[in-house]
Amino acid sequence: MPRKGLFDIHCHIVPSVDDGSDSREETIKMLRMEYGQGVRRIIATPHFRRRMFETPYETVKEQFQILKEAALEVSDDFEIYLGCEFHANMEMVEMLDTDQAATMAGSRYVLTEFSGSTPSSYIKERLYSLLSHGYRPIVAHIERYESMRKDVSLVEEIADMGAFIQINADSILGKEGFGCKRYCKKLLKSELVHYVGSDCHGSTRRISRIGEAYDYIEKKWGTIYADQIFIKNPQKILENAKNRKGR
Repeated sequence: MPRKGLFDIHCHIVPSVDDGSDSREETIKMLRMEYGQGVRRIIATPHFRRRMFETPYETVKEQFQILKEAALEVSDDFEIYLGCEFHANMEMVEMLDTDQAATMAGSRYVLTEFSGSTPSSYIKERLYSLLSHGYRPIVAHIERYESMRKDVSLVEEIADMGAFIQINADSILGKEGFGCKRYCKKLLKSELVHYVGSDCHGSTRRISRIGEAYDYIEKKWGTIYADQIFIKNPQKILENAKNRKGR
């Protein structure tokens, strides 16, 4: 059984805002699945991507309230926060500065996505831009980017810059193929992984396997490491958000 109290910092569980949950009913099913996986804290991360996912932020916030109400129906020990999976563009700092898109739970952390074929030079440039403006980028599902898969030293380089690395639970468990699983193991062995997210999009497709991924990592690398990336590092996001609000 997976440990209770886990975080899911990457999921598409806000209803009717992107290609994830398409209804309140589906959101409830997804919440029950998350609960069964041991998840108690969720940072919901609807997509924002130019010409693909551009749901107005006000609409996202309205739908997020539906998610919070649904979570109360499932369990009163859920904690639900709003974030965004922000596909990198040249205006992203300005958009974040003017509250046109969400940071992670109101913190300075930003879940940052790129296209699979994005060159490493652009990835580094966009991450540097965020860092130089005081944001803390978390690179979403880094195992999907061709340039990062070809050279692990590039992952080390962006981590040394100050960016954080997230991989998906399904990738760890081999659901995305053996090669992807082997790459994730290499990152985990090198302690280059800071977060794991489900990236779940539904209750029957791209489901949450956070608890299963926690169990796998705990068995392979121990409880201390598993707790660090599933609980302690995500907790730092909430602490950062709390400190921002206290200023």
